[in-house]
Amino acid sequence: MAEKRFIVEVDPSKPAKDGKPSIGPVYRNIFAKDGFPPPIPGLESCWDIFRLSVEKYPNNRMLGRREIVDGKPGKYLWMTYKEVYDVVLKVGNSIRSCGIEEGGRCGIYGANSPEWIISMEACNAHGLYCVPLYDTLGAGAIEYIICHAEIALAFVEEKKISEVQLLKNINFSSFCILAIVSFGKVTAQQKEEVERFGAAIYCWDEFLSLGENKNFDLPMKKRTDICTIMYTSGTTGDPKGVMISNNSIVTLIAGVKCMLQSVNEALTVNDVYLSYLPLAHIFDRVIEECFINHGASIGFWRGDVKLLVEDIGELRPTIFAAVPRVLDRIYSGLQQKISSGGFIKQTMFNFAYSVKLRNMRNGLKHTEASPICDKVVFSKVKQGLGGNVRLILSGAAPLASHVEEYLRVVTCSYVLQGYGLTETCAGTFVSIPDEMNMLGTVGPPLANVDVCLESVPEMGYDALSTTPRGEVCVRGDTLFSGYFKREDLTKEVLIDGWFHTGDIGEWQPDGSLKIIDRKKNIFKLSQGEYVAVENLENIYGLVPDIDSIWIYGNSFEYFLVAIINPNKQAVEEWAEQNGIPGDFNALCENPIVKEYFLGELKRIAKEKKLKGFEFIKAVHLDPVQFDMERDLITPTFKKKRPQLLKYYQVACL
Repeated sequence: MAEKRFIVEVDPSKPAKDGKPSIGPVYRNIFAKDGFPPPIPGLESCWDIFRLSVEKYPNNRMLGRREIVDGKPGKYLWMTYKEVYDVVLKVGNSIRSCGIEEGGRCGIYGANSPEWIISMEACNAHGLYCVPLYDTLGAGAIEYIICHAEIALAFVEEKKISEVQLLKNINFSSFCILAIVSFGKVTAQQKEEVERFGAAIYCWDEFLSLGENKNFDLPMKKRTDICTIMYTSGTTGDPKGVMISNNSIVTLIAGVKCMLQSVNEALTVNDVYLSYLPLAHIFDRVIEECFINHGASIGFWRGDVKLLVEDIGELRPTIFAAVPRVLDRIYSGLQQKISSGGFIKQTMFNFAYSVKLRNMRNGLKHTEASPICDKVVFSKVKQGLGGNVRLILSGAAPLASHVEEYLRVVTCSYVLQGYGLTETCAGTFVSIPDEMNMLGTVGPPLANVDVCLESVPEMGYDALSTTPRGEVCVRGDTLFSGYFKREDLTKEVLIDGWFHTGDIGEWQPDGSLKIIDRKKNIFKLSQGEYVAVENLENIYGLVPDIDSIWIYGNSFEYFLVAIINPNKQAVEEWAEQNGIPGDFNALCENPIVKEYFLGELKRIAKEKKLKGFEFIKAVHLDPVQFDMERDLITPTFKKKRPQLLKYYQVACL
């Protein structure tokens, strides 16, 4: 039987020419072979996504949070679409009362909450740019974004108000900030301190009253209008502002709708989503837009990862989105439970697992592979995710194949791995339900983009070889509109309508894509955070006792490790002062010396205000300097990273 192929060629390959690398054929999803999905009628902007659902589903549950009674969490309390709409109008009028006009920028700083969505929708209503402020970018980055985006008003989670005030030596008026709005209360002291900066600060209820008896007209909105600027980590430290238009988001929604319908998994008004991944990231933002478009329900977690399972149990979501680190924890927890469950339970589980996996590999759908095993054994796992989850979506970083396979079997749900960037509005590739051959891949493209691979000769990747490999390039209406105030960076990655992702992909025979490398020295850890490795090496290289340092991490791990060439004289002097015997080689193997270097790295990381995931967690000390003899550096002393990884693989992995 011929293998299924989920892509079709729409343009031929191009050979290398005039110093430009060769380019593989242009492909698109087979469901779009006759053209991309048509726009959804009436959907011209992000405001339309919400407005039309209010008209269709006014009494549907929209936003929910857990009721806290006597300090204990209770059931979810819900606001309907109409109730949310009424508050959104008040917030919009209040923003305009502060003198902020169409095209103005409003920041949102805080954990996911109903107020976050309400503030975002108020921005959408009045043609304002919503600019999320994400705290893992660091206090310095938040300061940079506020200034760079010229934010006029900032919505801030109550407990983070003090963090905004702690932007040292900053005159808020020089940033153009007119007002800060707390999602909760404001103390008299906070009011006094912020007003000293020349800005106003309001508690949530007070701010809502600003727009009372005022009714500002909503501006006409075009598809090409920018609706949000999302800042992402840059290789040089300063975040880049990714401008995303209404068109990008509404086009993506049409593509997702087409994909889900094609595999009989369309969203409905009965779907429920747990909002816990940061709304400041495009991944969660577009998922919630899809839910709003269908009149479905969004419940918010309490903000504590230790309580996540309990929130899941109470909300009982139907769709669960996660980054690999969350799914790794679920996998490890299940493994631990099984191994501690006794011989009979363990044997029963392993037998059920092998039967169902064999049947799935033979082509049976997961619902048909072993209904008895599902009922007797795996139903307990499903209940652990609330009992209603039918689709688990993994994104932001690669999911290990063994974890993906395991969860496909035991959760009684589809487990789909996706790929996208902020610049592509998240959804670019996603795997197909019940296609076991797609394990370890990100599936075929969604039905609203064209994709090709461009050869990278310096890394040995050829887009025209029998196994096509190269830089993943994307074309389509979901692409971003450029980097805010950085036309130079935009021109580097947007060439002739193609966005160059910097990721190296490999086409599989079925038309799915496997991400195998990164073109530049920036990568993601398993929690989905980008690490600009050269920038970190420059910072950690400030430790006086280090001659050279190479930092390594990958998307299957959540921490960084370092290979260090220590300064011989400095190490020997420190060892003598601390009564540690041995020659230089022996000292480099000594755990006490390694702990000393970890302490120095931690010190400099704190001093330079690095983010938690940028801290080095393990070191290997090499007494021999990186050299050309081992092919670890170039004649100009640049690090050869693939060769370093190969040489030190035992120490790093």
